[in-house]
Amino acid sequence: QGNRAEMFVDADPAAVPAVEGVPIIHGRDAFLSWAGALADRAHWRGVVAIGGGRGVERLAMLDCIEGAGIVAATLIHPSSVVSPKARVGDGCQILAGAILASGSTIGRGTILNHGAQVDHECSVGSGVHLAPRATLCGCVEVGDFSFIGAGAVVLPRLKIGRGAIIGAGAVVTKDVSPGVTVAGNPARNLRI
Repeated sequence: QGNRAEMFVDADPAAVPAVEGVPIIHGRDAFLSWAGALADRAHWRGVVAIGGGRGVERLAMLDCIEGAGIVAATLIHPSSVVSPKARVGDGCQILAGAILASGSTIGRGTILNHGAQVDHECSVGSGVHLAPRATLCGCVEVGDFSFIGAGAVVLPRLKIGRGAIIGAGAVVTKDVSPGVTVAGNPARNLRI
């Protein structure tokens, strides 16, 4: 509250400002040049809004922000529910209507999109994205850089490997190996 965007950074040289009156700079080098000119970087906050299955890029940009002496902000929407007994890593985004239950942990740079639910005692790695309305039932483990699609459900006590992709609407009934893409109900490996 009371904060405003000063500028946006986008690697795409064709990107245009998302908010009228807020400039956009293009690329990591331009960002580092801008940050280098700041007198008091410790009072600035940076947010990385690279979504989807691009957690590696999201964490690299968080590293860049922090390397420039700017704090990686964590955004928690006022309509979300975050248990005081949950742990949230730096640079996370917990969007409107999302729920993070007691005993759960989400790693650095993870996104819980609108209405996503992380039930009790889940362990979600860094650079993960839970799309809108994705649900992790209790005691689920999700590896770094995984993507859980919109409306997908992961049943209790399952493990989702590092870099796995769960398709939209999937119902995951067994562990998913690292780097594997699954979809359907029940979820099955896709051969891509």
